Amino acid sequence: MTTRRASAREVIALVADDFSRLPDPPGGQRASAPDGPLGWPGYDASRERAARRTGESESVVCGTASVGGTRAVLIAFEFGFLGGSLGERTGDRLEAAYTYAREHRLPVVPLVATGGSRMQEGMLALTQLQRVARQSALTREAGLPQVAVLRDPTTGGGWATLGAGADVVLALPDAQVGFAGSRVRPPDADPAAYTARAQVAAGAADAVVDPAELRDVLGRWLRLLTDGAPSARRPAETPGTPGRSAAAETGPGPGAGGSPAGPPPGSLREPAPVPAALGVADLPRTGWEAVRRARAAERPRARTYLDAYFSHRLAISGDRCGGVDPDGMLCGFGVHQGRTVAYAAQTGAATRPAGYRTAARLIRLADRLGIPVLTLVDTPGAANDAEAERQGAGAAIAELFGVVATARTPITTLVIGEGGSGGALALAAPGRTWATPDSYFSVIAPESAAAILKRPPREVEATADQLRIRPQDLVELGLIRITEAG
Repeated sequence: MTTRRASAREVIALVADDFSRLPDPPGGQRASAPDGPLGWPGYDASRERAARRTGESESVVCGTASVGGTRAVLIAFEFGFLGGSLGERTGDRLEAAYTYAREHRLPVVPLVATGGSRMQEGMLALTQLQRVARQSALTREAGLPQVAVLRDPTTGGGWATLGAGADVVLALPDAQVGFAGSRVRPPDADPAAYTARAQVAAGAADAVVDPAELRDVLGRWLRLLTDGAPSARRPAETPGTPGRSAAAETGPGPGAGGSPAGPPPGSLREPAPVPAALGVADLPRTGWEAVRRARAAERPRARTYLDAYFSHRLAISGDRCGGVDPDGMLCGFGVHQGRTVAYAAQTGAATRPAGYRTAARLIRLADRLGIPVLTLVDTPGAANDAEAERQGAGAAIAELFGVVATARTPITTLVIGEGGSGGALALAAPGRTWATPDSYFSVIAPESAAAILKRPPREVEATADQLRIRPQDLVELGLIRITEAG
C-alpha cells in the first residue's frame, strides 16, 4: 500500500500562516519546440496531464509566507508534477524566488520533494542544478539563512543542492533521502541507508521532525537565524564578569595592548555575555586540586550551563562529511535575554573529528548571519584512537582553529572543566576566554607530562603545580579571566 504524498499546497498550508504566490518569471512562459528542447515524444502531453492532475503549471510553487511570525520565501515542490523534477522552467522559478529573497532580505525555505532532473529535457535540465547552486551561494553570501525541509522523496540533484546545501536541514520521518533514487540504486543496497533518520545519523541532516510539530520547529529556526542582522546590533561591549581583583582584563590576541579581541572595526555585533559559574566559590589551592575538581563527577557539565543560560535552544547535528559526535560536542542556537546566541559546547568527553567539524560549521554559519558565539571548553583532549586518526583528527582541529581565528562575529569562551591541550584550545577565543574556578587549562594532562618527562607516578601532582594550570595561574599568565559562582 502506497502512502499518499502531500501536495505542494498542502505542505505550504502545514507550515505557513498565509501564502502569496510569486508571479511567474518571464522565462516561466518560455516558448519551446514541440515536446520540449529535445523533441521528446509525448512530453507536452505529459505536462498537460500533470497540470490537470495537480492544478499546477510546474513542479515548484514559490511565494512568500509568514512561518511562526517570520516572513520567508517558500519553495514547495509538487511531486505529482512529473515527480517534482527540475527542468528549465523550474530553474526559472527557483532563480526568481532566490532573487526575490535577496532583494527583500528574506530567508529561504525549500520544501523539497523531487526525483531529480527531468529526463525529457536532458542536459538542459541537469544544468539547472548549477543555476540553483549559484542562487543558493549568492543568498548565503548575502547573509540570509536557508532552512530546508526534506519530504518524500528527496533524491538526485534536488537533495544535492536545495536540500543538503541548506544551513539547517530538517526532514519528515517518512522521507526517502539520498542522491540515488529508488529505481537506480544497486539491487543489494540497504534501503535503510536512504532514509531521513539515516541522513541524520550520518551528519547530513540536523533533525527528523514530526509533521504535527513542523510549523513550530520551522518557525523557531527562522526566528533564531534571522535575529543576527548586524544593523540591529549595538556597538560591541566587553561582557561583564563578577569581579575578582585578580581577574583583570588580560590576554593575547588581536586586541590592542593584549585586551580581549572584539569584533572588527565598524562591526555592530555584540558579544555574548559570559555565563556565571554554577555553584562554585573558592579557587583550587594546588594544580592537582584543580585537576580533581575539573574531573569530579558532580561538577556541572555543558547541558547544565546551556539550560541555565538559554530560555530555549535548538541543536544542529553533524559535520556534513558523514560524521556526528553527540557525546563530545553540542552545537546549536538559543535565546539569551531576548537575542540569539550560537553555542558550541564540549561535554567533558574526548572530542572526535566530527565534533570539531560540526563546531566549525556552526561558527561559520553564525559568522555569516551576524550572530555572536558562546563556546564551552571541557575535554581531556581530542580523541586519539586509530579511528579518530582515520577520520582526520588533525585536519578537523586545524579547520576549527582557522575558523575561530578568522571569525568576524565575536566569540566568547568559558572553560567549565578540563582544558586538555590543543583539543580544547581549538574551541577557545583568543583574548576572550574566561574560566570557572573548577577548571584547568594545560598544555598537556599532568599524567602525560610526567610520562614524557620520565617521571614516576608519584610526581604527577608536583608536575601539575609546575605546569601552572589553575585558573588563577592562567590569569597571572595573562591568558584568561575568572567568572564566579552565579
